[in-house]
Amino acid sequence: MLIERCEIHATHLPLKEPFVISYETYKHMPSVIVKLIADNGLVGYGEAVPDEHVTGESFYSTFEVLKHVLLPAVKQENPFNMEMIHDIMNSAISGNPSAKAAIDIACYDLMGKYTKLPIYDLLGGKFHESLSFAKVLSIDEPGMMAEKAQEAVDQGYSSLKLKVGWDIESDVDRIAAVRQKVGKKVPIRVDANQGWGTYANALQAVKALEPFNLSWLEQPIRMGDIDGLAELKEKTTIPLMADESHNGTHLQEIIKKKAVDKINIKLMKCGGIYQAIQLAKTAEVAGISCQIGSMVESSIGSAAGYHTAISRKNITSTELTGPLLFSLDIGNLDYEIPYVHLTREPGLGIVINEEVLEQLTIKKELV
Repeated sequence: MLIERCEIHATHLPLKEPFVISYETYKHMPSVIVKLIADNGLVGYGEAVPDEHVTGESFYSTFEVLKHVLLPAVKQENPFNMEMIHDIMNSAISGNPSAKAAIDIACYDLMGKYTKLPIYDLLGGKFHESLSFAKVLSIDEPGMMAEKAQEAVDQGYSSLKLKVGWDIESDVDRIAAVRQKVGKKVPIRVDANQGWGTYANALQAVKALEPFNLSWLEQPIRMGDIDGLAELKEKTTIPLMADESHNGTHLQEIIKKKAVDKINIKLMKCGGIYQAIQLAKTAEVAGISCQIGSMVESSIGSAAGYHTAISRKNITSTELTGPLLFSLDIGNLDYEIPYVHLTREPGLGIVINEEVLEQLTIKKELV
């Protein structure tokens, strides 16, 4: 089986309501969908959700890199040769992890469809029968976040993730309001998305947050400040999670400096399923648990993340809730709060609605 033709769809995935984090407000999610068509007629789907602030890619640069650089480089390659394909992509251009993730995911989808196996079987089979996902709450006024948190608990969510990172005083008020509203027993995780900036600011925040029994605190300081994370870890009882493990070099430094308790692996940041598994294995050797996080992907990227997570012992949590946030999605990943259900269908195990894909496409190219 060889990759014969490729399609790229630049899409805007419509959100039910704006998604607000420390550095951006999204009214829709920019997503680039890749279709790899093999010489036997099978089609593999992949997805790139770039982020200028994190992956260094824009929506339009990702489309152009796929069109002019990466997809031409992997045509006529066997999708089973993942080590070779990643080497080809890395030799063709550095960085651009979400663009590479799109090709990686599409290759795994092709492999699964060819072997008639779900992707998790290609990764070693299910370790977890299922994994739950948290309700993610965008930054809002404390009272509104508290009300939304209670609504989530009433809907059956077993844990909450609160987005913060604007200013410390109001962020503490947000978290306090939610904790007071939902009670002491509901697990709450907090993500500052680098918003508190420096170690000194983050130290002020964590001291104020220690009474709220948080499950963990994610990326409280600027990406890349691993020394700051390590120092912060020494000063707080709140478990810390790094959301900056883009590659093995970053993870090695985190492990060496004992900087965090957990890492958040995102397929869009590391380059896809193949690289995510490598990171998870490295973290496992160091005794660090992992999460597969979200860049608010459609059913394509979310399904890829769940296949990865369910196959690894030390991946113990997920936050892949993008499809629940969209008013219209291109796939049918099966969510039943607070779980997602992966089927035994081959590859990603989802059905793509080609009519919806065309409807949401603002630009398309054949390669």
